[in-house]
Amino acid sequence: MSNQHQGALEAPLATYEEARDWIEGLVPFGIRPGLERILKLMEIFDNPQRRLKFIHVAGTNGKGSTCAYLTSVLLRSGYDVGTFTSPYITKFTNRFQYNGMDIPEETLLKLANQLKPHVEAIAATELGSPSMFEVSTALAVLYYARESYPDFVVWETGLGGRLDVTNFVTPIVSVITNVGHDHMDILGNTIEEVTREKAGIIKPGVPVISAVTQPEAVAIVADTARDNNSSLYLLGEQFTETTLEVSEREQTFAFQGMFRAIEPLTITLSGAHQRTNAMVAVMTLEVMRQYYALIMDDEDLRQGLKDAAWPGRLEMVVESPRLLLDGAHNPEGAQSLAAALRDTYRYERLHLMMGMLANKNHPDTLRHILPLVDSLVVTEPDFRKAKPAGELASLVEDMREELGCTFELIIEPNWKKALERLQKLTGDADLAVVTGTLYLIADVRSYLLYNTESEKGW
Repeated sequence: MSNQHQGALEAPLATYEEARDWIEGLVPFGIRPGLERILKLMEIFDNPQRRLKFIHVAGTNGKGSTCAYLTSVLLRSGYDVGTFTSPYITKFTNRFQYNGMDIPEETLLKLANQLKPHVEAIAATELGSPSMFEVSTALAVLYYARESYPDFVVWETGLGGRLDVTNFVTPIVSVITNVGHDHMDILGNTIEEVTREKAGIIKPGVPVISAVTQPEAVAIVADTARDNNSSLYLLGEQFTETTLEVSEREQTFAFQGMFRAIEPLTITLSGAHQRTNAMVAVMTLEVMRQYYALIMDDEDLRQGLKDAAWPGRLEMVVESPRLLLDGAHNPEGAQSLAAALRDTYRYERLHLMMGMLANKNHPDTLRHILPLVDSLVVTEPDFRKAKPAGELASLVEDMREELGCTFELIIEPNWKKALERLQKLTGDADLAVVTGTLYLIADVRSYLLYNTESEKGW
């Protein structure tokens, strides 16, 4: 590959920051469905993805948590694991993990320099420039296939499934957590259309594990699995969950699968939806045990589930007074948050801060949250697609009237000042919650935990 070295000599990136800025500078090329560019990049590097065992995870919500459970149990069982997720919460390198650690900055720089000349060559053709997500995905494959050599790669889709950039791989197992109303502008207006996109990750003969619930979604997933001769393991049919105990700090449940029953299992992530995500992970591991000779002791399964953490999802980041972060940025996420606030947490008054992106389904998200709050601080994330706080506030006012609920509404566009107001409002017996887009969650989390700015992004 002499042309690669030639290109690299012309304009090598000198630092991690330069490499990150180059990749993130490709954002204007947007999310463009289609796999031609990523396949071309893979071909240039002799298709390194063919040497890796992928667990491909799609779904509207719960992808990240499901990936966290899978990674944690596999690590605990003694395997080397690559985990590719998006968007990230603190730092760009979070997306490319090996055994729970971020890719080293110098490795990312080296791989970016290997990719850059080829990305620029493709940009000069009628295919156009590979996008930021395409280059990140290619970088992940190179990291796992040429640098770290994991036994398994936990591989999260970016958007949708069928035309998602990650869908050029043939996994050993496919996971579809659930289907809901998010990215409708790209994936389609109905649950059926969104499900068809997600079901696009189902490959011939590759088993599928899913917790989709809507009858129309179940039908599409089942039909797609049948057409591909893939065994389908559906929550409520091939495996079920019985809740044993729920508290603010942990929840315990029993798993009943086709191959065996396992109980009790404990997770420390909050919310009923996390039991579902954990169940999907357990069924996935059970399928891998049956078909791929995965070696997993029950003790490692138990400990791995219990150890799993996922930042920014019902995460208590301050204890006194309590402050909870939750990236509920679509109606289903808001519904899960509202259920947890009703069922899991105890408080005298609830104070909530929210910031959103402009392109989301806000009324249905707000509908779940507004009836529960005593005060609402509306702010805006520090991000180019932010919805202005004033616009979000007027929507809140309309909804407050429609729903007939009363609460104090505070408008503070500066998120740091908004956070200060929120914390001042919160008494010792109260609960503060910061929710909305992950871009806001990322900033607040870095600021509260590390007192630094986050490198946030998609």
